[in-house]
Amino acid sequence: MSLSENTRIVKSIAGELGFSFCGISKAGLLTEEANQLEEWLARGYQGKMGYLENHFDKRLDPTKLVPGAKSVVSLIYNYFPTHHPEEDTYKIARYAQGQDYHFVIKDKLKTFMHRIEEEIGSVEGRVFVDSAPVHERAWAKKGGLGWIGKNSLLLNREMGSFFFLAELIIDLELEADGPMKDYCGTCTACQDACPTDAIPEPYVVDGSRCISYLTIELKDEIPQEFQGKMQDWVFGCDICQEVCPWNRFARPHKEPAFEPQGWEEFTRQDWEEMTEEVFRKVFKKSAVKRTKFAGLKRNIRFNH
Repeated sequence: MSLSENTRIVKSIAGELGFSFCGISKAGLLTEEANQLEEWLARGYQGKMGYLENHFDKRLDPTKLVPGAKSVVSLIYNYFPTHHPEEDTYKIARYAQGQDYHFVIKDKLKTFMHRIEEEIGSVEGRVFVDSAPVHERAWAKKGGLGWIGKNSLLLNREMGSFFFLAELIIDLELEADGPMKDYCGTCTACQDACPTDAIPEPYVVDGSRCISYLTIELKDEIPQEFQGKMQDWVFGCDICQEVCPWNRFARPHKEPAFEPQGWEEFTRQDWEEMTEEVFRKVFKKSAVKRTKFAGLKRNIRFNH
Protein backbone atom coordinates (compact mmCIF):
# COMPACT_ATOMS: atom_id res chain seq x y z
CA MET A 1 0.00 0.00 0.00
CA SER A 2 1.05 3.61 -0.55
CA LEU A 3 2.43 5.97 2.08
CA SER A 4 -0.73 8.09 2.00
CA GLU A 5 -3.02 5.04 2.27
CA ASN A 6 -1.10 3.70 5.28
CA THR A 7 -1.28 7.15 6.89
CA ARG A 8 -5.03 7.32 6.26
CA ILE A 9 -5.52 3.88 7.85
CA VAL A 10 -3.52 4.80 10.97
CA LYS A 11 -5.48 8.04 11.47
CA SER A 12 -8.76 6.24 10.87
CA ILE A 13 -7.96 3.61 13.52
CA ALA A 14 -7.07 6.42 15.98
CA GLY A 15 -10.51 7.97 15.54
CA GLU A 16 -12.30 4.63 15.90
CA LEU A 17 -10.49 3.96 19.20
CA GLY A 18 -11.65 7.27 20.67
CA PHE A 19 -8.54 9.41 20.24
CA SER A 20 -9.44 13.04 19.52
CA PHE A 21 -6.39 13.83 17.38
CA CYS A 22 -3.58 11.93 15.71
CA GLY A 23 -0.36 13.58 14.47
CA ILE A 24 2.65 11.98 12.81
CA SER A 25 6.35 12.89 12.90
CA LYS A 26 9.40 11.39 11.27
CA ALA A 27 11.43 9.58 13.95
CA GLY A 28 14.81 11.20 14.56
CA LEU A 29 16.85 13.24 17.04
CA LEU A 30 15.12 16.20 18.72
CA THR A 31 18.05 18.61 18.48
CA GLU A 32 16.37 21.86 19.61
CA GLU A 33 14.77 20.18 22.62
CA ALA A 34 18.13 18.64 23.67
CA ASN A 35 19.52 22.08 24.57
CA GLN A 36 16.31 23.11 26.38
CA LEU A 37 16.23 19.92 28.45
CA GLU A 38 19.90 20.24 29.34
CA GLU A 39 19.41 23.82 30.57
CA TRP A 40 16.24 22.90 32.52
CA LEU A 41 18.08 20.08 34.33
CA ALA A 42 21.08 22.35 34.98
CA ARG A 43 18.79 24.80 36.78
CA GLY A 44 17.60 21.98 39.09
CA TYR A 45 13.96 22.45 38.07
CA GLN A 46 13.44 18.68 38.22
CA GLY A 47 13.61 18.87 42.04
CA LYS A 48 14.05 15.34 43.40
CA MET A 49 12.71 13.69 40.22
CA GLY A 50 16.11 12.15 39.52
CA TYR A 51 14.65 9.84 36.87
CA LEU A 52 14.36 12.84 34.54
CA GLU A 53 18.14 12.97 34.37
CA ASN A 54 18.37 9.35 33.23
CA HIS A 55 18.28 8.08 29.63
CA PHE A 56 18.92 11.58 28.22
CA ASP A 57 19.65 10.20 24.73
CA LYS A 58 16.58 7.95 24.67
CA ARG A 59 14.38 10.86 25.70
CA LEU A 60 15.47 12.74 22.59
CA ASP A 61 15.94 9.99 20.01
CA PRO A 62 13.12 7.44 19.53
CA THR A 63 15.33 5.19 17.41
CA LYS A 64 17.19 4.39 20.65
CA LEU A 65 13.92 3.11 22.13
CA VAL A 66 12.79 1.32 18.96
CA PRO A 67 15.67 0.37 16.64
CA GLY A 68 14.68 1.06 13.04
CA ALA A 69 11.84 3.41 14.05
CA LYS A 70 10.57 5.54 11.16
CA SER A 71 7.51 7.29 12.62
CA VAL A 72 6.23 8.67 15.90
CA VAL A 73 2.43 8.60 16.02
CA SER A 74 1.23 11.10 18.67
CA LEU A 75 -2.28 10.82 20.08
CA ILE A 76 -4.62 12.94 22.22
CA TYR A 77 -7.18 11.34 24.57
CA ASN A 78 -9.67 13.64 26.31
CA TYR A 79 -10.14 13.48 30.09
CA PHE A 80 -12.08 16.70 30.79
CA PRO A 81 -14.53 15.51 33.47
CA THR A 82 -18.28 15.37 33.40
CA HIS A 83 -18.31 15.84 37.18
CA HIS A 84 -17.10 18.95 39.00
CA PRO A 85 -16.63 18.50 42.78
CA GLU A 86 -17.97 20.81 45.46
CA GLU A 87 -16.04 24.04 45.92
CA ASP A 88 -15.33 23.95 49.65
CA THR A 89 -13.40 20.71 49.89
CA TYR A 90 -9.99 19.25 49.06
CA LYS A 91 -9.17 18.86 45.38
CA ILE A 92 -7.52 16.27 43.18
CA ALA A 93 -6.41 16.96 39.61
CA ARG A 94 -8.99 16.23 36.94
CA TYR A 95 -6.80 13.63 35.25
CA ALA A 96 -6.93 11.46 38.40
CA GLN A 97 -10.69 11.53 38.93
CA GLY A 98 -11.33 8.15 37.30
CA GLN A 99 -9.36 4.96 36.79
CA ASP A 100 -5.61 5.15 36.23
CA TYR A 101 -5.16 6.40 32.67
CA HIS A 102 -1.97 4.38 32.16
CA PHE A 103 -3.97 1.15 32.06
CA VAL A 104 -7.01 2.49 30.22
CA ILE A 105 -4.99 4.02 27.37
CA LYS A 106 -2.30 1.30 27.25
CA ASP A 107 -5.05 -1.22 26.40
CA LYS A 108 -6.22 1.01 23.56
CA LEU A 109 -2.67 1.35 22.24
CA LYS A 110 -2.20 -2.43 22.20
CA THR A 111 -5.45 -2.74 20.21
CA PHE A 112 -4.12 0.01 17.93
CA MET A 113 -0.97 -2.02 17.15
CA HIS A 114 -3.03 -5.16 16.45
CA ARG A 115 -5.29 -3.21 14.09
CA ILE A 116 -2.29 -1.80 12.19
CA GLU A 117 -0.91 -5.31 11.73
CA GLU A 118 -4.31 -6.58 10.57
CA GLU A 119 -4.83 -3.80 8.04
CA ILE A 120 -1.28 -2.98 6.90
CA GLY A 121 0.94 -5.94 7.79
CA SER A 122 3.77 -6.75 10.19
CA VAL A 123 4.97 -3.67 12.08
CA GLU A 124 7.58 -3.49 14.84
CA GLY A 125 7.24 -0.89 17.55
CA ARG A 126 6.35 0.08 21.09
CA VAL A 127 3.46 1.93 22.71
CA PHE A 128 3.84 4.64 25.36
CA VAL A 129 1.55 6.59 27.64
CA ASP A 130 3.55 8.73 30.05
CA SER A 131 5.91 5.75 30.29
CA ALA A 132 9.57 5.26 29.37
CA PRO A 133 11.68 8.32 28.54
CA VAL A 134 9.63 9.73 25.64
CA HIS A 135 9.59 13.52 25.15
CA GLU A 136 5.89 13.33 24.37
CA ARG A 137 4.97 17.02 24.29
CA ALA A 138 7.79 17.71 21.85
CA TRP A 139 6.58 14.92 19.56
CA ALA A 140 2.96 16.05 19.81
CA LYS A 141 4.03 19.59 18.87
CA LYS A 142 6.12 18.28 15.97
CA GLY A 143 3.14 16.22 14.79
CA GLY A 144 0.88 19.28 14.67
CA LEU A 145 -1.36 18.41 17.64
CA GLY A 146 -0.81 21.81 19.22
CA TRP A 147 1.86 24.08 20.62
CA ILE A 148 3.69 24.16 23.95
CA GLY A 149 2.01 26.77 26.15
CA LYS A 150 3.65 29.10 28.65
CA ASN A 151 2.75 26.56 31.38
CA SER A 152 4.78 23.97 29.39
CA LEU A 153 1.67 21.90 28.57
CA LEU A 154 0.55 21.10 25.04
CA LEU A 155 -2.36 23.35 23.98
CA ASN A 156 -4.79 22.43 21.25
CA ARG A 157 -6.98 25.09 19.61
CA GLU A 158 -10.08 22.89 19.61
CA MET A 159 -9.92 21.38 23.11
CA GLY A 160 -7.43 23.23 25.32
CA SER A 161 -5.17 21.00 27.42
CA PHE A 162 -7.25 18.61 29.52
CA PHE A 163 -6.09 15.51 27.69
CA PHE A 164 -3.54 12.71 27.86
CA LEU A 165 -0.79 12.23 25.31
CA ALA A 166 0.23 8.79 24.03
CA GLU A 167 2.58 7.52 21.33
CA LEU A 168 3.29 4.66 19.01
CA ILE A 169 6.92 4.50 17.89
CA ILE A 170 6.94 2.20 14.88
CA ASP A 171 9.13 1.09 11.97
CA LEU A 172 6.39 1.97 9.47
CA GLU A 173 7.01 4.98 7.24
CA LEU A 174 4.10 7.43 7.22
CA GLU A 175 3.40 10.95 5.94
CA ALA A 176 4.54 13.47 8.55
CA ASP A 177 2.35 16.38 9.70
CA GLY A 178 3.89 19.81 10.19
CA PRO A 179 4.08 21.69 13.50
CA MET A 180 1.51 24.30 14.53
CA LYS A 181 2.27 27.92 15.41
CA ASP A 182 2.12 29.24 18.97
CA TYR A 183 -1.20 30.91 19.85
CA CYS A 184 -0.38 32.03 23.43
CA GLY A 185 0.29 35.61 22.28
CA THR A 186 0.81 38.09 25.10
CA CYS A 187 -1.34 36.12 27.59
CA THR A 188 0.32 35.38 30.94
CA ALA A 189 -2.75 34.01 32.80
CA CYS A 190 -1.01 30.77 33.82
CA GLN A 191 2.06 32.57 35.17
CA ASP A 192 -0.02 35.13 37.06
CA ALA A 193 -2.30 32.51 38.66
CA CYS A 194 0.32 30.05 39.95
CA PRO A 195 0.30 30.45 43.76
CA THR A 196 3.77 28.93 44.23
CA ASP A 197 5.49 30.92 41.43
CA ALA A 198 6.33 27.70 39.57
CA ILE A 199 6.38 29.43 36.16
CA PRO A 200 9.29 31.89 36.57
CA GLU A 201 9.36 32.77 32.88
CA PRO A 202 7.19 31.90 29.86
CA TYR A 203 7.48 28.26 28.73
CA VAL A 204 9.63 27.31 31.74
CA VAL A 205 8.21 25.46 34.77
CA ASP A 206 10.25 25.07 37.95
CA GLY A 207 9.09 21.54 38.73
CA SER A 208 10.40 21.76 42.29
CA ARG A 209 7.83 24.50 43.08
CA CYS A 210 4.85 23.00 41.23
CA ILE A 211 1.92 21.84 43.41
CA SER A 212 1.71 18.63 41.36
CA TYR A 213 5.33 17.85 42.28
CA LEU A 214 4.88 18.82 45.93
CA THR A 215 1.78 16.63 46.36
CA ILE A 216 2.84 13.60 44.30
CA GLU A 217 6.54 13.31 43.50
CA LEU A 218 8.03 14.81 46.67
CA LYS A 219 8.34 12.10 49.32
CA ASP A 220 9.72 14.36 52.09
CA GLU A 221 7.74 16.92 54.07
CA ILE A 222 6.46 19.84 51.97
CA PRO A 223 8.71 22.90 52.58
CA GLN A 224 7.18 25.49 54.93
CA GLU A 225 7.55 28.27 52.33
CA PHE A 226 4.51 26.78 50.56
CA GLN A 227 2.27 26.93 53.66
CA GLY A 228 -0.99 28.69 52.80
CA LYS A 229 -0.32 28.54 49.05
CA MET A 230 -1.64 25.09 48.11
CA GLN A 231 -5.29 26.21 47.71
CA ASP A 232 -6.69 22.85 48.91
CA TRP A 233 -4.96 20.74 46.25
CA VAL A 234 -4.04 17.35 47.74
CA PHE A 235 -3.16 15.41 44.57
CA GLY A 236 -1.91 17.33 41.57
CA CYS A 237 -3.14 20.76 40.51
CA ASP A 238 -5.13 22.25 37.62
CA ILE A 239 -4.75 25.98 38.32
CA CYS A 240 -2.65 26.84 35.25
CA GLN A 241 -5.13 24.93 33.08
CA GLU A 242 -8.25 26.38 34.70
CA VAL A 243 -7.17 29.95 33.90
CA CYS A 244 -5.99 29.19 30.35
CA PRO A 245 -8.39 30.84 27.84
CA TRP A 246 -8.01 27.89 25.45
CA ASN A 247 -9.71 25.59 27.94
CA ARG A 248 -13.02 27.31 27.33
CA PHE A 249 -13.19 24.88 24.40
CA ALA A 250 -12.84 21.78 26.63
CA ARG A 251 -15.76 19.36 26.30
CA PRO A 252 -16.55 16.42 28.64
CA HIS A 253 -14.89 13.09 27.83
CA LYS A 254 -16.86 10.03 26.74
CA GLU A 255 -14.75 7.44 28.59
CA PRO A 256 -16.71 5.49 31.27
CA ALA A 257 -13.45 4.49 33.00
CA PHE A 258 -12.74 8.16 33.76
CA GLU A 259 -15.91 8.68 35.80
CA PRO A 260 -15.33 9.36 39.55
CA GLN A 261 -14.76 6.26 41.67
CA GLY A 262 -16.60 7.08 44.90
CA TRP A 263 -14.81 10.09 46.45
CA GLU A 264 -16.81 12.79 44.66
CA GLU A 265 -19.19 13.55 47.56
CA PHE A 266 -16.42 13.76 50.18
CA THR A 267 -16.60 16.77 52.49
CA ARG A 268 -13.49 18.32 54.06
CA GLN A 269 -14.23 16.24 57.16
CA ASP A 270 -14.46 13.03 55.10
CA TRP A 271 -11.03 13.69 53.61
CA GLU A 272 -9.52 14.55 57.01
CA GLU A 273 -10.97 11.46 58.72
CA MET A 274 -10.28 9.07 55.86
CA THR A 275 -8.91 5.71 57.00
CA GLU A 276 -6.44 3.58 55.08
CA GLU A 277 -9.25 1.09 54.42
CA VAL A 278 -11.38 3.78 52.75
CA PHE A 279 -8.34 5.02 50.80
CA ARG A 280 -7.63 1.52 49.45
CA LYS A 281 -11.26 0.99 48.49
CA VAL A 282 -11.96 4.35 46.85
CA PHE A 283 -8.63 4.77 45.06
CA LYS A 284 -8.09 1.11 44.21
CA LYS A 285 -7.95 1.74 40.46
CA SER A 286 -6.89 5.38 40.64
CA ALA A 287 -3.63 7.21 39.91
CA VAL A 288 -4.06 8.74 43.41
CA LYS A 289 -2.49 5.51 44.73
CA ARG A 290 0.87 6.93 43.59
CA THR A 291 1.04 9.26 46.56
CA LYS A 292 0.11 6.40 48.97
CA PHE A 293 -2.14 6.86 52.00
CA ALA A 294 0.59 8.54 54.10
CA GLY A 295 1.35 10.99 51.29
CA LEU A 296 -2.30 11.95 50.83
CA LYS A 297 -2.72 12.48 54.59
CA ARG A 298 0.45 14.64 54.61
CA ASN A 299 -1.03 16.78 51.79
CA ILE A 300 -4.36 17.14 53.62
CA ARG A 301 -2.59 18.13 56.87
CA PHE A 302 -0.48 20.71 55.02
CA ASN A 303 -3.64 22.31 53.57
CA HIS A 304 -5.57 22.09 56.86
